Amino acid sequence: MSFLLPKLTCKREVDQAIKSVAEKVLVLRFGRDNDAVCLQLDDILAKTAHDLSKMAVIYLVDVNNVPVYTQYFDISYIPSTVFFFNGQHMKVDYGSPDHTKFVGSFKTKQDFIDLIEVIYRGAMRGKLIVRSPIDPKNIPKYDLLYQGI
Repeated sequence: MSFLLPKLTCKREVDQAIKSVAEKVLVLRFGRDNDAVCLQLDDILAKTAHDLSKMAVIYLVDVNNVPVYTQYFDISYIPSTVFFFNGQHMKVDYGSPDHTKFVGSFKTKQDFIDLIEVIYRGAMRGKLIVRSPIDPKNIPKYDLLYQGI
């Protein structure tokens, strides 16, 4: 399903997307097109893209093409999903130590839709961090890896 969503292939395109998407949540899925979990997430993103078109814009980013952002967001697990609103990085409290990104795939389409709605409403009120509406048992668990420390 990754062929249904637009791809950003270089740092310049990612920068342009962050700067130019206005009044909508920018969803950047960092991963690889041939990874099974990425394909599962891409399927959910593709199926919800039309429903969320008034609130969100979704792009796929290959971690090998933009190592600058892969390192900046400390993407050591894929897929990782990062959210922006009007050029501002939106953080989400998932009940995990890392609020900067969602790691793994969403269990259901509704989980993703609910998350985008909460981020959108919070961002419209000027919040930079919002609490995740996703049931904690539907959030993948992982350990933080600190590389190069």
